[in-house]
Amino acid sequence: MEPDKPACRETTPLLMDSGKENVKLTGNVSAAPPPPIISRTPSNDPALPVIQVEVESQSYQVPSQIPVEDSRAMMEHATSNLQSLMHLLKGNIGTGILAMPIAVKNAGLWVGTIGLLLIGLVAVHCMHLLVNCSHLLCRRTSSIALDYADVAEISLKTGPQSLRRFAKASRYLVNAMLMLTQFGFCSVYIVFVATTVQQVVHHFHNTDPGIRVYEVIVMVLLVPYTFVKNLRALAPFSAFANLLTITGLGIIFVYIVQGLPSVNSRPAFSSFAQLPLYFGTAIFAYEGISLVLPLENKMRNPQDFGGWTGVLNLGMVIVTCLYTAVGFYGYLKYGDDAKGSITLNLPTDNWLYLSVKLMFAISIFISYGIQFYVPMKIIWPVIESRLESRKLIVYGEYLLRVVLVLITFAFAVLIPHLDLLISLIGAFASCSLALIFPAAIELITFSAEEESISKIMFVKNLLIMSFGVLGFATGTYSSLKEIIATF
Repeated sequence: MEPDKPACRETTPLLMDSGKENVKLTGNVSAAPPPPIISRTPSNDPALPVIQVEVESQSYQVPSQIPVEDSRAMMEHATSNLQSLMHLLKGNIGTGILAMPIAVKNAGLWVGTIGLLLIGLVAVHCMHLLVNCSHLLCRRTSSIALDYADVAEISLKTGPQSLRRFAKASRYLVNAMLMLTQFGFCSVYIVFVATTVQQVVHHFHNTDPGIRVYEVIVMVLLVPYTFVKNLRALAPFSAFANLLTITGLGIIFVYIVQGLPSVNSRPAFSSFAQLPLYFGTAIFAYEGISLVLPLENKMRNPQDFGGWTGVLNLGMVIVTCLYTAVGFYGYLKYGDDAKGSITLNLPTDNWLYLSVKLMFAISIFISYGIQFYVPMKIIWPVIESRLESRKLIVYGEYLLRVVLVLITFAFAVLIPHLDLLISLIGAFASCSLALIFPAAIELITFSAEEESISKIMFVKNLLIMSFGVLGFATGTYSSLKEIIATF
């Protein structure tokens, strides 16, 4: 192999317990039977790791010609900056934005609006914390890419000696919260799509079936859609969903800004008792952190993801502005009549607004596949590693996808109230992933021997963690209390 022209490319990195990273190569690898086993081991220069080649029990070490930060550019199914932005927007602009009016209702017009901006600022900061820690830990371990659970585990493995025994437990905890959150999102999507379609059909047929029938229909349609396996294949769906969302939001804004009452007609602050529900709904909307690392890891140019003008900031500034505007004008328009989704407040006797409802139903349906990607990437590799038959591996993955869709359907049936389900998921799972874990990971990562923690970093992360714990406790309690009272 010529040293200045690498003839292979890395496609599937997997960090092993030994600290080495097995890498699947595709391309013109020299055909010497049996195929060489190739893995990356740390080198003195983290930008140029060593490639360990084993052929028939003989071992050779050659410097990699592909820097760690550049090697992902040659991955199969790598996404462009625009595709990654589309996924980021679609992953964040879902049912959460439509629930912003009722969120502001639970806090008051001005407290709720300003609170959305502050929560958005903290949430985006925590996304950057996770990305920056991922980069640092990649250099520390000569890894190509790490997911959320990898970052949590390796931060403890390479952190203070007293915390290293919790490394494996941290992986299980993060994965459990990720799956719970994503399953919750998917369940909310089923409820939303079913409720929206029912409302449209009810306009034409007063004797339409109950909500459970619509949820079953949505579940059946989701099964073949979830068979799409990679983000690149989902990119056209994301672009189409974003087009529907932008069109729908434009029509909604034109409607809600007409005939607005005075801002003095709405209370600036509601009550402390309602704040936990507000916080749960708001953090649910901003909990796109579970998609951040998977999106960056799949980018052709991952260096364009972070930074002041990167994909992450561009996407989240758009998201935050939309959240704030929908929350402010939606509550100002409808007041205490605001429902779990602003689309449910739109008139049902006008074809234009009925079409908006259908636009969002299709858009949220498409979002299901993007949110579904995360738990599949967590669960399937564990199951696949225990299967030997190629036939079982192929059909087993499809079976797992069907089972997971059925699980989200079961959650949707159990709690059909959209606003309460959103608040519960946001408070219980999203607080941990969006606020508590990133701040704790940064403190642990910079507690390693070669790193240092400034007083500002320590105080800042302690405040974020305290804010997250408070929201977790009060939000979960208030949501469960409301759900019990409803039933």
